[in-house]
Amino acid sequence: MELVSIAEARADRRKAASRAHPAAAVSPDASTLIADPALDLVVLATPPETHFELAAEALRAGKHVLVEKPFVTSAADAEELVLLADRCGRRLLVDHTFLFTGAVRRIRDDLASLGDLLYYDATRTNLGTFQAGTDVLWDLAPHDISILLSLVDRPVELVAAIGARHAQASGPTMAYITLRFASGPLAHIHVNWMAPAKVRRTIIGGSRRMLVYDDVESSEKLKVYESAGTAGLGPGEDMLRRMVDYRVGDVVSPQLDPAEALATEVAHVARVLLHGEAPVSDARLGLRVVRVIEAAQRSIAGDGIPLTVDL
Repeated sequence: MELVSIAEARADRRKAASRAHPAAAVSPDASTLIADPALDLVVLATPPETHFELAAEALRAGKHVLVEKPFVTSAADAEELVLLADRCGRRLLVDHTFLFTGAVRRIRDDLASLGDLLYYDATRTNLGTFQAGTDVLWDLAPHDISILLSLVDRPVELVAAIGARHAQASGPTMAYITLRFASGPLAHIHVNWMAPAKVRRTIIGGSRRMLVYDDVESSEKLKVYESAGTAGLGPGEDMLRRMVDYRVGDVVSPQLDPAEALATEVAHVARVLLHGEAPVSDARLGLRVVRVIEAAQRSIAGDGIPLTVDL
């Protein structure tokens, strides 16, 4: 793929874009870029509140669209864009970048080796990342929710969340989100703008193996534990054995593809558009992520009340 044109409202950023990409046309007007018949794909890296209108305009102009997260700011807008993309026969993709890291791709490839998926526990924290007009749910939670939904091919049946707002933030600055899947794992996600350290750590437990994914680690980001707990012992089994029947084995840190996630994503998008490869992160996944976030918002507003959903 080739970068042909850039639209940027701010003059200082247009100058920077011209210096960084001298072969690309730089314009202050997004509509001019979208109307260009030479373009096949429009990438939206704009404030989330602008995603819906710009994506809809691009789809109607016959363009494929890649939108950075969060996809849009409401499930209603996401549903409308999914239908519009189908009517226009265009690809609508969402930039959930972590799905393209070497660690997450390896987890997805090896997921069956874990056995039955029992739980997913993720922590994603930062300090000093307050952003105007958004909150920690829309900023950090899409990363882990998109990873989780890409791994678990089952409906979400319950969402519960509790959160807190600090300083003059417009929404929660920290939250704990719990998801329960139909006949599947329990998931817990902690996101926090008020933590003293950057943490990007996920534990996935299976009936045969368990793993830890730590994206902050410079090496050994993924560790697979040959450990599990035997479940479902019969009624005649000894109670002591029922309590201690665990299997503990080796810990392996598999070699991961070192390719940068965004470069991997760009190559994947090109294959999707040119060769019909199934997209890893399309608008339907984006819609499910937004629905989970909205359910979490409603649960927080209800002081943590669990919500029965069908997502």
